[in-house]
Amino acid sequence: MKRVKAACITQTLHFMLKEDLGHDYAVKMVDEEVKKYKEQLERNKTQYKIVSEERQPDGSVILEIIK
Repeated sequence: MKRVKAACITQTLHFMLKEDLGHDYAVKMVDEEVKKYKEQLERNKTQYKIVSEERQPDGSVILEIIK
């Protein structure tokens, strides 16, 4: 007999740097965007789990979450 233990959607989000900004400022903006995204999830009371959060060599962030 099989039972479904979990049925989830995994999202992979890539927060990319804006090309028209300086590198340091663009990295700062990406960090703020990730922070705002996490706050929005909390504000909307979305059930989620962050599987991984990786900073890429260029400063962008890849966030993998399960909703």
